[in-house]
Amino acid sequence: MLLPDTAERDAGGRLRVGGCDIAALAGIHGTPLYIFDEATLRSRLRAYREALRSWPAGGDVLYSAKAYLSPALVRLLVDEDCGIEVVSGGELEIALRSGMSPARIGFAGNNKDAAEVGAAAAAGIGHLVVDSLHELGLAETLPADRPLRALLRLSPGIKPDTHDFISTGQLDSKFGFSIETGAALTALGQSLRTSRLHVRGVHIHIGSQIFDLRSYAAALEKVAWFLATAQQELGFVAAMLSIGGGLGIAYTERDNPPTVRKFMTILADSVRAVWESRALTVPALVVEPGRSVVGPAGLAVYTVGARKEILGVRTYVAIDGGMADNLRPRLYGAVYQALAVIEPAGAGSEVVALAGRYCESTDILVEAARLPRLEPGDLVALPAA
Repeated sequence: MLLPDTAERDAGGRLRVGGCDIAALAGIHGTPLYIFDEATLRSRLRAYREALRSWPAGGDVLYSAKAYLSPALVRLLVDEDCGIEVVSGGELEIALRSGMSPARIGFAGNNKDAAEVGAAAAAGIGHLVVDSLHELGLAETLPADRPLRALLRLSPGIKPDTHDFISTGQLDSKFGFSIETGAALTALGQSLRTSRLHVRGVHIHIGSQIFDLRSYAAALEKVAWFLATAQQELGFVAAMLSIGGGLGIAYTERDNPPTVRKFMTILADSVRAVWESRALTVPALVVEPGRSVVGPAGLAVYTVGARKEILGVRTYVAIDGGMADNLRPRLYGAVYQALAVIEPAGAGSEVVALAGRYCESTDILVEAARLPRLEPGDLVALPAA
């Protein structure tokens, strides 16, 4: 579904979400305005948690804060019995100040500094995701009385079916230790000798906006091989496996992403099968959804300004936002489907380029948006914001 779960149009064609009139909200708060539907957020989080209830070794849902973070969202996560995965000291501070238990916080990222590693240790977070030898060096400087729980980030050498810019698990990646080059086994050995760390398991994240879930099964085969080797050569048994996130969402009505239930079923079945085939102890399972939780709940609302009609070429309709609040179309060609906030029955349509207000010719949010004829002051919305 493209719009949030509670979205509807009233008899006058006015878009409503969660019972709220979107045009009225824009009148109160101004635009650009980002709106999130609480019911959608809760339903997605519950789908992930429910899928883990039957996992024999237990596990956790750690919402990926980089998708969207606010104090209100942290409080909702606490209410829904979910944790959080942060990637900066600022995100860690927001999570702690907003009531998240330190034990439910993971800290990922490929270049944490000494202050961030120290803050994670001082807070007693659930785990630090070790992403480099540099971080192992930083861990050695921690106080002896404050060991830090950790997961080692692996690069399984898998290229998922997604855009190159949001693929993270292949060999040529800035993230993690490569399994295929032997760097991961070397790093694990060094991690186990780092007195300030307690290595609980491993972490992977192969990419984002993934529809073809076969990539996960292939990645887990590589991880299981690695852990069997680590057990044989280092005596290491992983008590925890974080499989990251990456489940895609719909940005247009043509998109048909897998459901959370299907995603989690494939992951659980894959772990169960490959761990059993290598006689490995089943680990606690951690999943880190971000976009697939918050994206379907989000709606960006803009006000229309100038129109420019170039006969035989195209019509530009300018809005009061653009690439400063949504870089994805320019960054890697993301395609959105714009909607009129008020669309009376029987309204005609035209195809326009929805242009941002910034002084870059590339600042186009939607190249070819089919919308009713828009005039200055009208409102448009982009779902999945």
